[in-house]
Amino acid sequence: MPKQHFFMRLIAPRPIFPGGMTDEELGLMKQHVQYVGHAFDAGVVLAFGPVLDPAGAFGIALLEVDEGAEAEEFARKDPSIVGGMNTFTLTPMKIAASQSSKAVAP
Repeated sequence: MPKQHFFMRLIAPRPIFPGGMTDEELGLMKQHVQYVGHAFDAGVVLAFGPVLDPAGAFGIALLEVDEGAEAEEFARKDPSIVGGMNTFTLTPMKIAASQSSKAVAP
């Protein structure tokens, strides 16, 4: 069965985030980065990072999973979500191409 892809949007607690984080928020964000980094190393997260939109920054992750429940579980276990700081949306997507999907010339 082919892998499924999801666009995860991490929604910050306020539009000016990450500016002016409290010590508790900073701790949760450090845990978040470590959590997502492990998933990146494992190949579940294809890309991730903050989007510095002037209207309000947010985070993104592109996920590659066997089924939607795996993406949902990944999002719900994010320490910044478990800690009640951030929320998220998860949207199915179709990756038409990526740099890693290019064929390697012999």
